[in-house]
Amino acid sequence: MGKALEVLKWLWYHRNYIIIVVTPLALLPLPLIIPTSEAKCGYTIILMALYWCTECMPLAVTALLPVVLFPMMGIMKAGDVSIEYLKDSNMLFMGGLLVAIAVEHWNLHKRIALRVLLLVGVRPALLMMGFMIVSAFLSMWISNTATTAMMLPIAQAVLQQLQATEARAEERDFQAAAEDNLGFELESRQIPDEKKTDTKLQQENVMATIESIQENRRKAMEAKYSLLTKGMSLSVCYSASIGGTATLTGTTPNLILKGQIDRLFPENGDVINFASWFGFAFPNMVLMLAISWLWLQFMFLGFNLKKSFGCGIKSDRDKEAYAVMREEYKKLGGMTFAEGAVLTIFILLVLLWFTREPGFIPGWATVLFNKEDSFVSDGTVAIFMSMLFFVIPSRLPTFGSYGFTEAGKRIKAPPTLLNWQVVHEKMPWNIILLLGGGFALAAGSEVSGLSQWLGDSLAPLQKIPPFAISILLCLLVAVFTECSSNTATTTLFLPILGSMATAIQIHPLYVMLPCTIAASLAFMLPVATPPNAIAFSFGNLKVFDMVKAGFMLNIIGILCINLGINTWGYAMFNMGTFPQWANTTHSTP
Repeated sequence: MGKALEVLKWLWYHRNYIIIVVTPLALLPLPLIIPTSEAKCGYTIILMALYWCTECMPLAVTALLPVVLFPMMGIMKAGDVSIEYLKDSNMLFMGGLLVAIAVEHWNLHKRIALRVLLLVGVRPALLMMGFMIVSAFLSMWISNTATTAMMLPIAQAVLQQLQATEARAEERDFQAAAEDNLGFELESRQIPDEKKTDTKLQQENVMATIESIQENRRKAMEAKYSLLTKGMSLSVCYSASIGGTATLTGTTPNLILKGQIDRLFPENGDVINFASWFGFAFPNMVLMLAISWLWLQFMFLGFNLKKSFGCGIKSDRDKEAYAVMREEYKKLGGMTFAEGAVLTIFILLVLLWFTREPGFIPGWATVLFNKEDSFVSDGTVAIFMSMLFFVIPSRLPTFGSYGFTEAGKRIKAPPTLLNWQVVHEKMPWNIILLLGGGFALAAGSEVSGLSQWLGDSLAPLQKIPPFAISILLCLLVAVFTECSSNTATTTLFLPILGSMATAIQIHPLYVMLPCTIAASLAFMLPVATPPNAIAFSFGNLKVFDMVKAGFMLNIIGILCINLGINTWGYAMFNMGTFPQWANTTHSTP
């Protein structure tokens, strides 16, 4: 028995090597028995799906498999596969990330966060609302992981201060009770001797009762703050994931959808751009955030609105906790030239994205550059604005000194807002390869005819109402994304969903858009997303706490997405008709 256990342990420790070797051999009969290009492409997709789900190799390395397998299997030429790894969507992703890196590098995100928290106050429900709003807003522009990693220590510090001030207040109450008891003792000295024994017993009972009450209060307070810490930690990581869905650059699956739509339906007329995505996803994000706040409020704070929101004058406890946040804000000092420059570039970029092609009027790109064809895209704008970080100095030029380096050398000219060393350290290059791997898979599916075969196989789904298909697919994706990265999930599902939509003659976005957002609803497990893992390590959480809170949030998210796609999304994208651009898929050379 002991030897069998040792063998099992050895197999478990070496599982990644076993999966890497055994999986391709186990799947090999598929292309050997059915030697068609569809089967060969299917072999590659299944192999990559299993590698991605088990993470036996880094996700980005798995994403490079099409470069090897497609040419060797005769599906695509090596040059054609390689081109797929650097599309316009990758440029948009890089530009968005450069802005995020600049915001983080100059601590602008912390200034925004503390400023908002000082506005909302420290009452538990308002504090939770404040942290959720800030986390959601920041994750629209910077990574969900960076947002969570920054916000959780702030939440922890505020909660610790609240607990410490409440403990001091309890101590003061106890001291007051003890003083009252001392007065009672002085009075008892004037009582005749025969009654003194009874009085002393009574006094000891009173002291024991006070101590017992204090102990019970201390335990109740610890339990309350333990629950509040759990709620606050979950509210930050969940709102970071929800906030990322609101903008096209907020999280990788959104960009994968844009890339796949452009790849599968080249004549789509830029149906997904920054403005159109924001128009659909931002109201959906606000709705999800509000209902999520109500659910977390119910779970961790209860529905005692007077106690949670508070009213009237602030107590000493509130003032002391508020002072902690104010002190943190003061540590940042006044806004520097560099922060102002980064904020200006950020606001300009967002304005240029919104006005490039708003849809209801001709945008600046249409008037200036895109009269004959779509020359300028959101990626063009993102790269142009992010290049300014390497041009604009971090301080205004002066004739005086710029100070000294850590090594004691005099600084002769101010550094630019960003340098390549900072970018190289913070840029997640692996995601660019992962995006490319998805586009290569979509191209291979199309060229090999696998997309057509899948579409034909899924044709019987035409008998099911579209709204039911959308809900079922969202549920499937939400479950799948709990145990696989949201990037890998969307990369695998979107080409199949595009083929299915074409086969059953429904608007491709009707299934692709809800499933893309559903891929970000990984709320139930600590391993599902990095924000969940950070919150799990911070908030004294048990897995069951996350499952209990996250299960309901998954349901809320799926219902909100499908409400959006059947109301304002239906009107925005004209979902009631099968678009002309989706009639046939085109293969780009």
